[in-house]
Amino acid sequence: MRFAVAGGTGLIGRLVVEQARAAGHHVVIISRSSGVDLTTGAGLDDALREVGAVIDVTNVVTLKRDVSVRFFEQVTRTLNEGEKRAGVAHHVVLSIVGVDRVEFGYYQGKLRQEELALSSGVPATVLRATQFFEFAGQQLSNLGGPLAVVPKMRTQPVAAAEVATELVRLAEGPALGLAPDIAGPQILEMSAMARRVSRAHGPRKLVLGIPLPGAAGKAMRTGALIPTAAGPRGTTTFDEWLAKRP
Repeated sequence: MRFAVAGGTGLIGRLVVEQARAAGHHVVIISRSSGVDLTTGAGLDDALREVGAVIDVTNVVTLKRDVSVRFFEQVTRTLNEGEKRAGVAHHVVLSIVGVDRVEFGYYQGKLRQEELALSSGVPATVLRATQFFEFAGQQLSNLGGPLAVVPKMRTQPVAAAEVATELVRLAEGPALGLAPDIAGPQILEMSAMARRVSRAHGPRKLVLGIPLPGAAGKAMRTGALIPTAAGPRGTTTFDEWLAKRP
């Protein structure tokens, strides 16, 4: 098949591209570096020519609801319009487990992305995933200096590579609407994960786990980010991922 990966140069995007190509698919990367701007649509029609499925793993780094909603609305609408012109048969979106249960600024944009994708008229599949193992390490670089402030949250984290595998598998098949959630094999606490990454691989920092305020913070601490139904589960444990991490 011919796939297009929107956001194909990011962490999860690179893994999706790698695994799709390993499975024998032809992959087009949709990113500004490849000449496609999803905020304007420039270059999109050429990128989607003869594409059978689009895997959308685009992202914006923000905690603000307005910024997140604006970004995901614009990108999703641009992609959907281009897909209709090109006759794309399947639109696959990566989202987050619990996005409909936690009223957090960034999550509101992801929820809007889901709504638009599922109502666009292009057959769509939404895969909600728990936090990646890699997220714990990213928290160590959010602030300079010797201190890392990490939100307290209970999660069932998963290796990003296993999420990439599931995205490719879903793109190979028919649209499912909201697919079963994917998660890892264990329930862990995010600040404890960050401490272990810091000790094992650096940067060496004092990790301060803080509860986020309000209802959203309470929901994160009490398990709203953990799947409530059966679905695909990764087999890589955090210990195994940590041992293999460069």
